[in-house]
Amino acid sequence: MLYRDEIKRLAKAQGREFRIALVGAGQMGRGFASQTHRMGISVAVIADIDPARIQQAYADLRLGEAVISDDVDTLNKAIESGKPAGTTNAELIAHLNVDVVVEATGVPEIGAKVAYNSLVNKKHVAVLNVECDVTIGPILRKTAENNGVIYSVCHGDEPVEAKELVDFALDLSFEVVCAGKGKNNPFEPLSNPDTVSERAKAKHMNPKMLASFTDGSKTMIEMAALANATGLKLTQRGMIGPAATVKTLQDVFALKADGGVLDEPGVVEYCTGDVAPGVFVVVRTDSPYVAEEMSYLSMGKGPYFTIYRPHHLASVEAPLTIAKILVDGRTSLVSGTRMTEVIAATKKVHKSGEKFDGIGGFSARGVTDKVADALKDNLVPIGILQGATAKRDIPTGAYVSYDDVELDTNQTIYQLRKQQDALGL
Repeated sequence: MLYRDEIKRLAKAQGREFRIALVGAGQMGRGFASQTHRMGISVAVIADIDPARIQQAYADLRLGEAVISDDVDTLNKAIESGKPAGTTNAELIAHLNVDVVVEATGVPEIGAKVAYNSLVNKKHVAVLNVECDVTIGPILRKTAENNGVIYSVCHGDEPVEAKELVDFALDLSFEVVCAGKGKNNPFEPLSNPDTVSERAKAKHMNPKMLASFTDGSKTMIEMAALANATGLKLTQRGMIGPAATVKTLQDVFALKADGGVLDEPGVVEYCTGDVAPGVFVVVRTDSPYVAEEMSYLSMGKGPYFTIYRPHHLASVEAPLTIAKILVDGRTSLVSGTRMTEVIAATKKVHKSGEKFDGIGGFSARGVTDKVADALKDNLVPIGILQGATAKRDIPTGAYVSYDDVELDTNQTIYQLRKQQDALGL
């Protein structure tokens, strides 16, 4: 079955194309819109704080100028008539006549508001916002279940693509020793939008997004999402991150007794080297004949073998999640039991009274941690740290605790996280 053909068949049966509301028309959102439209799914409305980005996204689709409004009735009339629509107020999206809401800002607080309100209003939700998912994914999953709709992280980023390999390996009854990704950018833990500005300009990227890559936050967040979706464990706070190549993955991510870096099997990790932009799973088998076959297929010499995907296509393949929701009624990735937290380590000295900015900014970077260890040390998830105020001087490189900061309790993501913690999710 081709999803694009099935989407068209279902659309014909219901008498109209499926409609997407897209929140965020930056790099990821723009790519998502371009690819989704090619699959026969209507990008019916786009929300972004910059009307020019909305118009640019529709220009990419050759749909002409959008009706920009902050009025629900006006937007719904445009949607029903097939005219491209846009709004600068993302809070309206939950009330529009669409089938799936796609959140692509990468900002945890915006993701929380859009996802939760859309789910409560019985809209399917797909997110290109792993930052939000690692913070409140379980409560969003439960909210979706309570309202008879689907919540999912999108295909395209490493967590979903690595999970696909984990599922493949488990279906074939392999033991999963390690799953993970190659890190694309050099690890510069104190980098910020200013230090990466020239590189960001050359790459046509938002400096804040690039800083979230170079300071390690994105890798930490992605591997936490993979752990929470698969039940795999964390090796240690911040992970190991050894150097490896495609040809040596199964040797590096072996147990220490066998010459590798791992204390135990069943973990998530990342590496530097030529593995990026790919994802991998290192497996073992207790069948001598299967091991012989795997060696013959050049998957490794044994007893460890590598299953490797050399790419992830980001927003280009993200629409596959929409297809799975609409055709199969299933998710690509959701948080299950929380195995891993993403805590915050300061990137500069914070004076008492100073506020924290967001992920990829100047204040702090994300660091993976075992949930039990984060609880024991009373550490704040980085997803709820934006807007917090330092209660005392905090040095560079410190892990931020609840005793260090006054959090912004008015944020939706804070309130949902509080509910999630109270429910033990």
